[in-house]
Amino acid sequence: MSTQNGGLRAKVQKFGSNLSGMIMPNIGAFIAWGLITALFIPDGWIPNETMASLVDPMIKYLLPLLIGFTGGRMVYDFRGGVVGAIATMGVIVGAEQPMFLGAMVMGPLAGYLMKKVDDLFQAKIRQGFEMLYNNFSSGILAAILAMIAVAGIGPIVSGLTNALGRGVEAIVSAGLLPLTSIILEPAKTLFLNNAINHGILTPLGSEQSLETGKSILFLLEANPGPGLGILLAFAFFGKGVSKASAPGAAIIQFLGGIHEIYFPYILMKPTLIIAAIFGGMSGIFTLQLFDAGLRAAASPGSIFAVIFMTPANSYVGVILSVIIATAVSFGIASLILKTSKGGEEDLTASTEKMEAMKGKKSSVSSSLTGEKEEADIETPVKDSTEVNKIIFACDAGMGSSAMGASLLKNKFKKNDIAIDVTNKAINEIPDDADIIITQKTLTDRAKAKRPDAEHISVDNFLNSPRYDELVERLKD
Repeated sequence: MSTQNGGLRAKVQKFGSNLSGMIMPNIGAFIAWGLITALFIPDGWIPNETMASLVDPMIKYLLPLLIGFTGGRMVYDFRGGVVGAIATMGVIVGAEQPMFLGAMVMGPLAGYLMKKVDDLFQAKIRQGFEMLYNNFSSGILAAILAMIAVAGIGPIVSGLTNALGRGVEAIVSAGLLPLTSIILEPAKTLFLNNAINHGILTPLGSEQSLETGKSILFLLEANPGPGLGILLAFAFFGKGVSKASAPGAAIIQFLGGIHEIYFPYILMKPTLIIAAIFGGMSGIFTLQLFDAGLRAAASPGSIFAVIFMTPANSYVGVILSVIIATAVSFGIASLILKTSKGGEEDLTASTEKMEAMKGKKSSVSSSLTGEKEEADIETPVKDSTEVNKIIFACDAGMGSSAMGASLLKNKFKKNDIAIDVTNKAINEIPDDADIIITQKTLTDRAKAKRPDAEHISVDNFLNSPRYDELVERLKD
């Protein structure tokens, strides 16, 4: 039975990862749109009619096209991305509201169909006609999909989007929105937070923000208060390793916005999910009470991102929602910790349980357990004369790989090593990468992408002894 549950969870997580994978690389575009909206619309900080003219085209055309391109590219590289963007244009024209959901359908579908067309015909093309086939096959398929989307898919997705919007409005009107924490907070510990936040809430919230200038949906999952309250409770009333590690974890969670760092604490004492749920509910209730929300998605869920995306008329409500969520979560978690029996809990075991549920090593787990991994270095091993570019690669090319790249850059700077270090998604590893650093679970995929590069496998990106070894080797 557990195997079946694990398989189902893995499938749900994979589906959620695909949804959020279309949104997360484009969060910068959502933030740009939110910033322009906050500044220049009539009730913004510095109203400007000319600059405000950017708002509608960006949310109706630019953002869906970026999502459609990203979805197609996830399935079939740039070729799938181009066809996905053109197919997405069809649903944009075929509907009146912003087509985020339509883009998330048409982008991957177009990439998949382009891949199938190439599988059927590409091997049969005579030498010298490859470019002719590539250009016309993608152009013809894209045109057909765009026309189908305008005539049929656009209206269908538009109706579905309207139905979802009305459902959200009904929940808000009935005052039931705080109850969503009963689903959202447990879903975080199952690593469905990005799927829910970026796959569902961000598209719906963006449409709501276009109409009203803000949306409460952006803070349903991203509020850092519930997690902060639990970590503060451990800092005051925890025992042993959990008490010692909680303050540092609170800084990473609240300021850095990496919420997964508090999941092991909940897994260590599952009754703490009650504190997270009631903390989330109180934060949402406060937002409703003050009619507060954000202009655009706060990603990562850092207090800095939250404040940056808050419109002028929502500062009181948003700040109070974080404070109250923290206080409620802290109070309940403290009561649970003080009344629970038993000695020190095993934080390392809980972290391992979290990583097993996630399906890979956590980039921040080492800051909780102090664990040092014994990583494998795959041949060939290159010396300093052969290395010009080092790539940190992870699933999305963001988050954990970016932190690892930043750490190594700082070490190189201190040792006067002039080698380019950057982070990429594993599917976007450049051909000129000399050393590729990945988590162990992704090394085989990286080697398939660039078999001639040196591959370094690590358990986590934040605390690897291989960085110092690499520095010493490249200094020589």
